[in-house]
Amino acid sequence: MNFSWVSTYWPLLAAGAVQTVLLLVISVVFGFILAIGLALAQINGSRGLKWLARGYCTCLRGTPLLIQLWLLYYGVGSLLPLVPGLRSSFLWPVLREGFFFAAVSFTLNYAAYEAEVLRGALLAVPKGELEAARAFGMSPAQVLRRIWLPRAIRIALPTITGEVVLQLKATPLAFTVTVMDLYAVAYKVRQDTLLVYEPLLVVTVFYVFLTLLVTRAFKIVETRVPVRR
Repeated sequence: MNFSWVSTYWPLLAAGAVQTVLLLVISVVFGFILAIGLALAQINGSRGLKWLARGYCTCLRGTPLLIQLWLLYYGVGSLLPLVPGLRSSFLWPVLREGFFFAAVSFTLNYAAYEAEVLRGALLAVPKGELEAARAFGMSPAQVLRRIWLPRAIRIALPTITGEVVLQLKATPLAFTVTVMDLYAVAYKVRQDTLLVYEPLLVVTVFYVFLTLLVTRAFKIVETRVPVRR
């Protein structure tokens, strides 16, 4: 095994690790916010809204993430330059990068999966608790914010942990749209040095470390917020 290349490529490895973590954080945070709206729309929305939310989740969960990413990057991305004034706007430096399309596609895909998880968790909250909250005079918004959603999130925490880890493992797909994430750096090292296993081993250690970090963080949250049944 030859790891002498690490001293040369460590700045690139660090930058790739930052890109990977950024993709994970952005997609999980914004995807979760979107998932809450999708889950509520499926439960309490009007008939049309329910169908829209269900259709969204079915389409996004029923197609490979790689195809969604390429449709955005090569499809929508090729149309953006045709929008009048967009190329000269302050948004263009962001919109022209593959990172933007990777973040958007990962967010939309994560939201679809997480919406189904939250929908099940929201339905699992005992109705008696919600009725008690209403009996105390809470408005529907207060019931959702103070009782329903926190209880549902707590119920779904173990599943959410697994979904975040799966999202982390999906981030190497960003490499296919020119994002220099950690896997892309490993690919470059392999091309430059003709070493196959060593760069992949370094990347593997990083992903395992980050997985342990994510699971540990969620475990701490689970222990501090016990489930009341």
